[in-house]
Amino acid sequence: MELASVRAVVTGGASGLGRATAARLAGAGARIAILDRPASPGADVAKSLGDAAVFTPADVSSADEVAAALDTARGRLGAINVLVNCAGIGTAMKTLGKSGPAKLEEFTRVINVNLIGTFNCIRLAATHMAQNAPSRDGERGVVINTASVAAFDGQIGQAAYSASKGGIVGMTLPVARDLAELGVRVVTIAPGIFETPLLGTLPEPVRASLAKQVPFPQRLGQPDEYAALACHIITNVMLNGETIRLDGAIRMAPR
Repeated sequence: MELASVRAVVTGGASGLGRATAARLAGAGARIAILDRPASPGADVAKSLGDAAVFTPADVSSADEVAAALDTARGRLGAINVLVNCAGIGTAMKTLGKSGPAKLEEFTRVINVNLIGTFNCIRLAATHMAQNAPSRDGERGVVINTASVAAFDGQIGQAAYSASKGGIVGMTLPVARDLAELGVRVVTIAPGIFETPLLGTLPEPVRASLAKQVPFPQRLGQPDEYAALACHIITNVMLNGETIRLDGAIRMAPR
């Protein structure tokens, strides 16, 4: 798929990896719908991208809100042929800590947003992609999900986050197989330690320590590096059903 023909919905597009992806796509001539929480700066981000972008507010874990947002996106963009799932949250809690067992509601909240929210957006976006005219390769759409190296190397306190991201990795191949007959590809990116708003809340010594754990390049990943890979996935029709680690060869220690 040529980037100029992309009509993409980017969840979590108001910040971090999603914002970088939306900006890079818009710069390549694509049109973008930024799907993020109503209270997010999504409207301002869309405005900064000019006529190429619109803001379609929704909670990714809500079936009704996402369905309405995608209907609006298709109406404004003319079609939906790419979905980039970047929306996600994290929490730190030991399974059993000094204050007792982990709070089940916190575990559930992370699963609802990260895993169920991702699947919710895929299933609803696929209904729009199925209506697209196929390309010469029979392609009608591309779905890009965001997992994490925590899916493989989860650290102490990351049970909920790792489970949610591991679920995204686990469903990548079966969803790709489900949608293959429609000509919709599904690929997941598993980033390592990236420069995102969540990481920006950490003290500088902690950030420096994290950067030193990356074999090469020994630094934090930049959101535009994620965006560059997302754009390559869109243009390379042979990438399907796979999870790609984007992590500088890091393997996370227990803590």
